Amino acid sequence: MKSTLIIAEAGVNHNGSLDLALQLVDVAIEAGADAIKFQTFKTEHLVTKSVQQAEYQKKNTGKSLSQYEMLKKLELSYGEFKKLKRYCDEKNIMFLSTPFDLESVDFLIKELKLNLIKIPSGEITNAPYLYKIASYGVDVILSTGMATKEEIHHALAFLAYGFAGKTDVSFAAVKHFYQTDEAKALLGEKVSLLHCTTEYPTPYEDVHLNAMDDMREEFHLPIGLSDHTEGIVVPIAAVAKGATIIEKHFTLDKTLPGPDHKASLNPNELKEMVQSIRVVENALGEKEKRPTKTELKNKEVARKSLVAAQAIRKGEMFTHDNLTIKRPGTGIEPYYYWNYIGKRAERDYKEDEVIE
Repeated sequence: MKSTLIIAEAGVNHNGSLDLALQLVDVAIEAGADAIKFQTFKTEHLVTKSVQQAEYQKKNTGKSLSQYEMLKKLELSYGEFKKLKRYCDEKNIMFLSTPFDLESVDFLIKELKLNLIKIPSGEITNAPYLYKIASYGVDVILSTGMATKEEIHHALAFLAYGFAGKTDVSFAAVKHFYQTDEAKALLGEKVSLLHCTTEYPTPYEDVHLNAMDDMREEFHLPIGLSDHTEGIVVPIAAVAKGATIIEKHFTLDKTLPGPDHKASLNPNELKEMVQSIRVVENALGEKEKRPTKTELKNKEVARKSLVAAQAIRKGEMFTHDNLTIKRPGTGIEPYYYWNYIGKRAERDYKEDEVIE
């Protein structure tokens, strides 16, 4: 049984090098991931030149740069993304990339022909961006880090409006359409949500995997996890909680310079995570509790029956002294122990003989 979509998040861990990006593809394939995901952006469309790095970025890079300076070094050109996509197609692994600006949305969908777009947590309030992606009719995975349930509802509303091909856009019209059965049906066909905590690395006490249950009940959509914790325990646990998608950052080397390497898995860890998730999927199995074929052969050996504790003559009364319960489970089940007390034996029994 294989049902969880495992996305190996390369992000910008190529450090702006196509060669490193291609190596990351090979690592994701070796690990057994279903997809590899990058990030596509034009820095000038993404950030102002004065905005500073996040605290985790400063800590992980060891440098105090503006976000613009940092991100400019991590760009790949559209031509390089075309080569990456072609390489992934040749190697039979799903290519994904998150667009961070409207131009990149057009590029990924119109030129690279992606039919699935992963929307990052930071764009969940970017209504024009959400609407444009949905207007293409592609499937969407939406990360929900930092978001309230109300903000997630708003994002879903704009996605639904775009999926429906509505052109008269206003917040009021979008919210009104969101209440319709058509909107719910479109979202059910097109959207999956990812629970996410936007901190790198995420402290375990801030993961709140139980929130996945709340999200299922609230939004009635498939729920996965975009995980930023250290190690592989949390994503494996998320699969046991019913996650349909797991997204996890990985790198060639955690000591490489860059904002995300230290909070990423190394190649061996990525492979171990994928293998462990597949084990958990197999172990989850069916929802109905019933004996399996593999264990039924052990039933007679492991269960017990009514057994003569000592020699019993025909016509002699069964008592607590001469009747006991032992393996194997080929005779009368112990449920009937009290039914036999005071009953007379219909034949002779030797000590340790199973009662019939």
